[in-house]
Amino acid sequence: MWLSFYAMGFMFVSMGLIYFSRHKLKNRLLKFLFALVAYALLLFCFLAMIYLVFSGPSGGA
Repeated sequence: MWLSFYAMGFMFVSMGLIYFSRHKLKNRLLKFLFALVAYALLLFCFLAMIYLVFSGPSGGA
């Protein structure tokens, strides 16, 4: 459960980082670093969600 919350939070953070890297920053190095971190977070979120979806429900009733 906590992994899904972390993944959703990281998606929100990566959205903000991409916005800043594309619209607010003028320094090319900072733009690249912000975008790199954002895409790394998105990759982590993708892999976490794939794991969560295919691991199935955790409780049996």
